[in-house]
Formats: sequence, structure tokens, C-alpha cells
Amino acid sequence: MATITPLAKNILIVAGDISGDLHASSLIAELKKLDPEIKVTAIGGPLMEKQADTFLFNLAAQGASGFVEPLKKMPLWMNLMKQIRQYMETQNPSAVIVVDFYGFNHQVLGMAAHREIPAYYYVTPQVWASRQYRAKNLAKLTKKMFVIYPFEPEFHKKYGGNAVFLGNPLLDIMPDPLPYTPTDPKDVKNKAWKLGILPGSRSGEINRLTPVFYQTFKKVLKEFPNTQAYLFALPSADEKALRALLGEEPHPNFHIVKDKNYQMRGQMDFLLACSGTATLENALLGVPMVVAYKLSWITYHIAKAVIKVPYISLVNLLAKKQLVKELIQGDANANSLAAETMAMFQNPANLTKQRQELLKLRAWLGEKGVAARAAKEILADIVKK
Repeated sequence: MATITPLAKNILIVAGDISGDLHASSLIAELKKLDPEIKVTAIGGPLMEKQADTFLFNLAAQGASGFVEPLKKMPLWMNLMKQIRQYMETQNPSAVIVVDFYGFNHQVLGMAAHREIPAYYYVTPQVWASRQYRAKNLAKLTKKMFVIYPFEPEFHKKYGGNAVFLGNPLLDIMPDPLPYTPTDPKDVKNKAWKLGILPGSRSGEINRLTPVFYQTFKKVLKEFPNTQAYLFALPSADEKALRALLGEEPHPNFHIVKDKNYQMRGQMDFLLACSGTATLENALLGVPMVVAYKLSWITYHIAKAVIKVPYISLVNLLAKKQLVKELIQGDANANSLAAETMAMFQNPANLTKQRQELLKLRAWLGEKGVAARAAKEILADIVKK
């Protein structure tokens, strides 16, 4: 492979949330593996900080999402944009790579385009689901987009975008599904069911869903008394603060875990999950779930007006049917969640069927090595510059 000239070895990579930090860090590692002389300047999170040569800011820690919360972060964002502008003008990077986080990153792309710096989108935002007009803007601002679903290249082509599907990057970090033994219907009442709880990664959704999921578990216990619940917390989570959200001393069967490699989550029988990337992770693990979607009143009504897809969860969108139950806003309550959970425990065949359907999605999303393939394409483009 041709080498990059010395003046073209500085790359800026920007991510804005926890999942973006994860995918970007994998991409940085692969870029450096292909060319150890590359110098990466990063804005993102702690995983990127470990990989980058220069780290400017932990944007992932800000946790801004939805439509209202980012407005509160505007002064911080404006200051950060000023730093990025100064970096581009003084360092003249050979490329800019942005990861998801459209609200912030499309501005970064605009600054790069103004200075004629080649720009790449790794994990392109799902503009096919809402505000499709953004696809035309992405086409103008990027040299290439690395999308994460097989149908997206055709979608972006309609708007003039150069999009390629190399596989879903979650495949690089997710373990293979664990062997699964169906439960004997005679044993359902006495089984020590493993119920996973995934309230999300942002403070707002954690605060809204944790109490609801905990009360769901308490209701399930009345019918299935040996059930064990596992709340999957972020590595940086304050466990004391999480327990405070429960409103009481945790039940002895309730556990808070920090699962870095998905091995524990893969052992769950069923999951209470927030919407978002977590649902796709669960699908790749082959773990059945019910999805809860609960936003602030104003954010929900804005989202309802702009999102034009029939389902909330990625799993159902990709399956093009309600593969997993979705409970939204007022319906995302402990009674409804417990009813769905207990119905699945009572009928193990339904758990097996859903698991099989979820694993079909895994096969559809490509093969491991996504970050390596993307890094190779980016470096090949830079060489041609």
C-alpha cells in the first residue's frame, strides 16, 4: 500500500456520544495499524482519548440528545467549534472523519468543506428514518459515507451521496451468541430467570426508565419468585445514584453490573431495554426483549412530528415488522412491561422463536472487520489526494 506524504498524516476524528466513542476508537486503532505514522487528533470520549495522539475534548460526556437538551449545550458547542476551526486553519489535516451525532458533526463537515478538507462520515446518522432532506446536505459535505445497514447506499444515491456498506461496526465488538437451551415449560415457575435491565446511556433516559424497570421486576417476582434482575450500568456510572432512583433498598435479587464485553448480557433470558443501539446489540446477542420509549413531553411530541417510520426500535425497523414489543410513553409502565415479560416466561417457545428471528438480523448485517475495511478505504483515498 502506498504511504502518505509526511504533510498528510494528521487526521481529525469527531464523535459525540458513547456509542460513537466506541466505534471511533476502533477505527483509530485500525488506521494506526495500517500506517503507524498517522497522527490522530480526536474529540469524543475516553476510548478515543486512549487511542488518539492529541485529545481535545470529551464531548461524549456531555450527553446531549433529542431536540431540547442540545440547546442547553450551545455555548459549549460554540466554543468547541472555535477550537476546531482554529485547528483546521493551523494544522490543515489531510482528512476529517465524523461519527454519527449529526447536530454537531454537520457543522464540523461544513468547516471542512469550506477549507476543502476531504471529509468522511463513519456510522452515518439514520436520516432515512426522519428529516430525509439532510441526506442532500450530507452528499454535498462528504467524500464518502460508511453506512451501517445494507439498504442505505441505495437511499443516499437518490440524493447524490457516495455511501458504501462494509458491514455494521457493532459486529467488530459484539461476541458470538452463547449456546441456548430452551426452558422446559414444566420448570417456568421455579426457574431462576435472568432478567436484564437496560435503561440507556444518557442521564435523562436513565432517570426515567430505571424506576419503571425496577418496579417491573418487582411485579414479575410475584409470579416468578426466583427471578434475578441485572441492571447493566455504564463503566462510569455512580452505583449509589442508580440505587437512589429505585426509591427503596434494592431487592436481594436485584444486581447492578458493569459488563464490558457483553458476556453477561448474552446470558440473559429476557431484557427490558431502552430504544436505540441497545436493541440492535441485543439482537446480535440473540436475547429477546421488550422495548420502552419514554421521553420528556416536549421532546416526544417533536419527535412524533418529524419521525416518519412505523416503529421506534431498530430491531423492528430492520425486520420490517413488530418482532419485539414496543411500549411508548404512557404505555411504558410497570404493569404493561411486567405483563409482557411474564407472558414470555410462561411460554418459553416464544422466547426461542424471537431469538431465532433476532439472529437472522445478525447474519444480514455483514461480517466482522468493518473498522479495518473502512480504515483501508479512507487511507487509500488520502493517498490519491
